[in-house]
Amino acid sequence: MQKIKVGIIFGGQSGEHEVSLMSCVSVIQVMDKTKYDIIPIGITKKGNWKLFLGDISKIENGSWEDEAIPALLSPDPSCKCVITLKDGMESRYYLDVVFPVLHGPRGEDGTVQSLFELMNIPYVSCGVTSSAICMDKVFSKKILEQSGLPIVDYKAFYKRELLARMPEIISEVEEFLGYPCFVKPANLGSSVGISKAGGPSELESAMRLATQYDTKILVERFIDAREIECAVLGNDEPNASLPGEIIPSRDFYDYTAKYLDGDKSKLLLPAPVSRKDITRIQELAIKAFKTLDCSGMARVDFLMSKVSGNIYINELNTIPGFTRISMYPKMWEISGLSYKDLIDKLINLAFERHRQKNELTLA
Repeated sequence: MQKIKVGIIFGGQSGEHEVSLMSCVSVIQVMDKTKYDIIPIGITKKGNWKLFLGDISKIENGSWEDEAIPALLSPDPSCKCVITLKDGMESRYYLDVVFPVLHGPRGEDGTVQSLFELMNIPYVSCGVTSSAICMDKVFSKKILEQSGLPIVDYKAFYKRELLARMPEIISEVEEFLGYPCFVKPANLGSSVGISKAGGPSELESAMRLATQYDTKILVERFIDAREIECAVLGNDEPNASLPGEIIPSRDFYDYTAKYLDGDKSKLLLPAPVSRKDITRIQELAIKAFKTLDCSGMARVDFLMSKVSGNIYINELNTIPGFTRISMYPKMWEISGLSYKDLIDKLINLAFERHRQKNELTLA
């Protein structure tokens, strides 16, 4: 049987570059080598695309670039290949499907998905529009809110207005949200740039920190909550996994707690919640997935109030982490789907969606 040629794209220019490297290695390690011909394609922090055919351990430690060959993916749909040029010789590595293991801006936000659409090649996870919307926490919250789904109260500001009228904005946040509150860049994941503010000076510092990562800032009401996650998988008829719970090693589940203190944070699988709450979480996860027009996969993050028990949708991640400590594959494992079978399913879903799209008549 001819192997399926899978382009695994990793790295990227976002603040989650290192997370992507770890996810990439985990995905490659678990893939069935008798079924797939794996072609790793890295994107450096400077945005250079390179083909890497060496030892995958060098991907995780960041030394892969030394052996990589400059490469590009042509948007020409007749090509569907990685093109390299070395010593004056052009080489082409043809692809059947692309699996982007990219997190954050310029990877998870619809940008590379647009390239795959131009190539007319199957690719894993959500399409252009849903990727862009889910990446933007403000837009996604507006759509979820207008669809009647539960979210936490929030305010959104642009960097230019923050810098122009910081005192007024601090007063506005104090009046509408109160303290403590959370400050986040609108377009970033892995909890990069997130701060908890307990007063005016902390709020100003948190907002200034967030503007280093994005031009749009989100401020959310603090809720004393449990952090619950649920994995969704599918296209037209998605399924939801058993939920998991995170007990962070720090005050909240920030980048340090996720990836630097990973062994100190506790992952409860499945989450110790009632059957009624499990059903509610799964229903909300699928509703959010469909509302934001997702396909393939997404991890839906929830906040569950410790006081009222109310469940709120926090955000959706269209390319969730695939590291050894990442919740998305772990939640499917406890739901009866192995990591290896999950990868197979994701690739099959990519082919399914591509077939459906190509059956449409283009005007």
